[in-house]
Amino acid sequence: MPERSRTSSAHISPSAHYTGYVWYRHQLAEPAFVTAFGRFVHKLLWPLTWGARAGFGLDIEALLLQRHLQIDALLTEAIEQGGVRQVVEIACGLSPRGRRFCARYPQLQYLEADLPAMAARKRLLLHGEGWLDGRHRGRAVDILAEQGSRCLATLFAELDHAQPVLVITEGVVNYFPLPLIEGFWSRLASELRGFAGATYLTELYPDLREHPRYRQPRLGVELIGRLTRGSYPLHYRDHDEIIAGFPRCGFDSVQVLDPSADAPSLGLPLARLPGLVRVIQAQV
Repeated sequence: MPERSRTSSAHISPSAHYTGYVWYRHQLAEPAFVTAFGRFVHKLLWPLTWGARAGFGLDIEALLLQRHLQIDALLTEAIEQGGVRQVVEIACGLSPRGRRFCARYPQLQYLEADLPAMAARKRLLLHGEGWLDGRHRGRAVDILAEQGSRCLATLFAELDHAQPVLVITEGVVNYFPLPLIEGFWSRLASELRGFAGATYLTELYPDLREHPRYRQPRLGVELIGRLTRGSYPLHYRDHDEIIAGFPRCGFDSVQVLDPSADAPSLGLPLARLPGLVRVIQAQV
């Protein structure tokens, strides 16, 4: 069976409930973003995450916060210094980022997109709280779709191509084999070339074999795969492979950031070990 037919983005949604509860726990989201399932999964996994933190120094929530706050910092800079006025968050799940940034920046146009079921749930949440309006919108998208109503071209068609755009994906790309995700990145870069300027923010977990806690993250990766009914491949071996990978997909420049190195400026405790997550800022 071809790999594309065996691979679906539908298995990602369970982790969106877990991370939604993590954002709430750390005062990044309002109670409306919490689901009963997310609270249940967090409670269920607490012994495992506590054991990983106490026994191996592997803090899953710290990793999630590092990537989330680093992306927030880059988005803030793009808005305040780069003049970005339109943002697209793909595979948004229960991320509170759109709500927070629309409240902070009245000039911002924010488009949230996800698979149809999650997109509908997010629209109901935002609409029910009175947060959904003409500048904060929700749409359905499938990052694996190459044509049709849920493809990237349809999603970006409603934006102002004469203005710069910033696109975010968080917590999604590592669920797919590298050839599939590079296909998405290639389609994304092609769409972004139609704008006056474009920036893409995402995160990766490289296969850092030299890391002092390499074996423990590998076990964690296998656990995540089981919980989300999919695989969780680690893309690229190191910084150099990341730098080489994005231009192959059509991006003109790429910057690789280690959020653990910026932890104090992100409002997080100083990291005891080198970071496991990398935040990517790519531009066309």
